[in-house]
Amino acid sequence: MSSFVTVLIAFSAFSTLIQWTPVDAANILAVETIPGKSHWNVMRSVLRALTERGHTVTVFTPFVDGDRDGYMEVDVSEQMVPVVGANLTYLMETFGHKRLFVSFAANVTRADCDKIHEHRLMVDIMNGVTERKFELVITEPFMSECVAYVASVLSVPMVYVVPTPISTFLERPLTGHSPNPAAISHVLSRRGVPRTFTERFANAMLTVYCSLLMWYAERQHQMDDPRPYDAVHLVKPSLILSNTHFITEPARPLTPDVVEIGGIHLAPPEPIPKDILEFIDDAPQGVIYFTFGSVVSMSTLPENVQIAFREALASVPQKVLWKYEGEMENKPKNVMTRKWFPQRDILLHPNVKLFISHGGISGVYEAVDAGVPVIGFPVFFDQPRNIDNLVDAGMAICMDLLSVTKETFLNAVLEIFNNDRYQKNAKLVSVLFKDRPMSPVESVVFWTEYVLRHNGAAHLKSQALNLKWYQYFLVDVISTFLFIVFIFFFIIYYGLKMVFKYIFKYFHIVKAKRE
Repeated sequence: MSSFVTVLIAFSAFSTLIQWTPVDAANILAVETIPGKSHWNVMRSVLRALTERGHTVTVFTPFVDGDRDGYMEVDVSEQMVPVVGANLTYLMETFGHKRLFVSFAANVTRADCDKIHEHRLMVDIMNGVTERKFELVITEPFMSECVAYVASVLSVPMVYVVPTPISTFLERPLTGHSPNPAAISHVLSRRGVPRTFTERFANAMLTVYCSLLMWYAERQHQMDDPRPYDAVHLVKPSLILSNTHFITEPARPLTPDVVEIGGIHLAPPEPIPKDILEFIDDAPQGVIYFTFGSVVSMSTLPENVQIAFREALASVPQKVLWKYEGEMENKPKNVMTRKWFPQRDILLHPNVKLFISHGGISGVYEAVDAGVPVIGFPVFFDQPRNIDNLVDAGMAICMDLLSVTKETFLNAVLEIFNNDRYQKNAKLVSVLFKDRPMSPVESVVFWTEYVLRHNGAAHLKSQALNLKWYQYFLVDVISTFLFIVFIFFFIIYYGLKMVFKYIFKYFHIVKAKRE
C-alpha cells in the first residue's frame, strides 16, 4: 500500500512539473507608453517577473532603473518627460472635465506613440535590421490603440498591461464586450457601483458620452494628421494583464483573456530608515501617513486647504508622516515632513493607523494589503471610483479636497480612530485580498508563457471582436424583429380591415334589397 502511495505522489509531482515546464526563454519587447510613475511601477513588476523566469526583456521607458541580466532599458525620458510633482490646479483644470480629459489623453497617447515609433532603435526593430528578433510585445494602452502598431508590424502576439481599472471606453475594442452600465461604473464615474436609478442613468449617459468623445477624437486625428498606424489593421491583445482585484474592484464578468494581477507591485518590506522608524515607534497613540502620491505636489494645494490640514492634524494626539515638497510653514510639532517616504514599508508597520491619500490605485493596494483605513481626497481619473470602492468596503471615508475645512477633516480623522469598524473592515479586506489561488507574479508568468506556447492563444479572444457595433448590440436583430412584428400587425390590420369592409358591404346590400 505504501509503495502505491509513493508511486501516486511521484506521478502527481511529475504531472505538476509538466504543467509548469517553462517555454524556451523568449525575447520580449516592452514599451511603457505613459510617463507616469505609478504606471511604470506596474509595468516594471510585470517585466521583473518575466526576467526572473529566464526571459529576455528589452524595454523602452522614461524611467530608467538600470540594466541587469536579461534586461535592457532604452531611455526615452527626453522624448517622454515623466509626470512627477505636478501643480494641483493644472491637474484639476486639465483632468477635472471629462471632455478635456478624453481629448487631452487621446492627444498625449498618440503623441507618445509617435515618439516611440520614431526612435532610432525602434525604427531598426520594426525594419528587422537588429540582431535580436522578438517573439512578444508588452505595452500599455491608454486612450488609443496606436500602441499596437509595433506588434502589428512585427507580426507577433501582444500583451497589454493596464495599471488602472480597465478604461471603460476601450473595453469594446480590446475585448469585444462593453460593460453593462446598469451594474459596472465607468472608470471616470465617482461611484464604485451605480445603485440608484439616478446613478444608473448618469452612468449610462457617461458611458455613451465618453465613447462618443473617444470615437470623435480618434477620427479627428486620423483625418487631420494621419499616421502609419491609422492605415493598417492593428492586432488585438492576446492577453490583458489588469491591475485589478475583485476586493478593490466590484465583481464583474471578464473574458478569458483578461487576467487580474492587482497588487503585483507590492514588494517584500524593507527596513525603514532609522529616524523615521524611531518617530513611528515613539508614537503611543499611533501614526497617520499622509501623501498625495508622486503626481501631485502637496505644496501646490490652495493655502486654505493646507491651513485646514495643518490645524486639524495639530489637534490630534497621533504623530503624522506627511509627504511634502519644500519647507512647510507653521509645521505642527507632531508632524514629520519629507519629499519621499518608503510608503509600502511604513503602511506595513503595526503602529500606522490611518492613511490619508488621493486614491491612486498603487496606494489603494498598499493600504488594503496592510489593512489600514483610508481618508480619501480623490483628484481625477479613477481616484474617485477607487476611494468609493473602499467606502463600500467599510474601510474609508471620502472627502472633497477643495471644500475641506479644519472641522470636517478633524471629524473624519476622529471618526476613523473612535469607530473600530474601520480598522476591523480594513483587516477583513486585507485577508480577502491575500487569499488567492495564485500570486500576481505567478499569474503573469503562467499566462504570458501560455500565450507564447500557443502562438498568441487566439482561442482566448471573444467572438464579439468579429462583430460590428450594430451586430454586437443586436441592432440588426432588433430591427428585423420589429420589422417582422410590424408586418405581422400590418397583415392583421389589413385583413381585419378587408373583413369589416366586406361585412359592411354585405349588410349594406342586404339593407338595400329589403328597402
